Amino acid sequence: MIIDAHTHINNYHEDRVISLEGCLDELTDTMAENKVDYSLILTSYVVNDHRPGIKKVVEATRDRNNLGVIAGISFLNYKERDLRELSDFLEDGLIKGLKLYPGYEPFYPYDNRLQVVYDLAMEYDVPVMFHSGDTYTPKGRIRFSHPIHIDEVAVDNPELKIVICHVGNPWIKDCMEVVYKNKNVYTDFSGLVLGDFTEKFEKYMKGQLEEMILYAGEPEYLLYGTDWPISTMKSYLNFMKQLDLPEEKKELILWKNAAKLFKIDVSKF
Repeated sequence: MIIDAHTHINNYHEDRVISLEGCLDELTDTMAENKVDYSLILTSYVVNDHRPGIKKVVEATRDRNNLGVIAGISFLNYKERDLRELSDFLEDGLIKGLKLYPGYEPFYPYDNRLQVVYDLAMEYDVPVMFHSGDTYTPKGRIRFSHPIHIDEVAVDNPELKIVICHVGNPWIKDCMEVVYKNKNVYTDFSGLVLGDFTEKFEKYMKGQLEEMILYAGEPEYLLYGTDWPISTMKSYLNFMKQLDLPEEKKELILWKNAAKLFKIDVSKF
């Protein structure tokens, strides 16, 4: 079984607008081609013609049992009514977690304004995912997206389940320490490349992830995710095959960790 814990349906080619249904069909077709059983869709902190809002994505995926939704939140623009809507979605089990985008927006994860978001996540026992590391756009401000800042959130909120996205790349060793130190912190290794891995970079990242597992211990904290469509599913599955790990540990990474963390009912697909 395979669960992709990090995908998007944003239209990154903004010279053309693809319908939401068209994006979802493309995602599910790609999943079928690569034998991916379930994917989590992370909505954006921006809502426009190219990036649909949470409500639209929730409604569009309601009858698609192999897709779940992570609600993106804008630090700069969220309002009380947005939190009430999120609370309703969480109450009804329509979203699996929340996502914040430090680096794309200029804030630190430990900003006091976010405590209400963390309290909401803890109330409904869902993870909060954080963008971490490099940004897709050169306009990002990466001092905000260093994984070390998430340590403070983890310490102040020990019951909060946290996911550091992209293993904090290029600060993988710092991510490694935050994960090792804090038992409530997980990480995914999505978005390490644009498109496909090259042979040279695949070898480099293989060593980095294997070192992380050696340092941080049994990989109950590590999640498989691609960042599709920025990275290709086929290339990521080939990368997984290269990891020098026993099959039972690969199973943890490929689906078991995500199913437990996000409470995904695998009997439905």
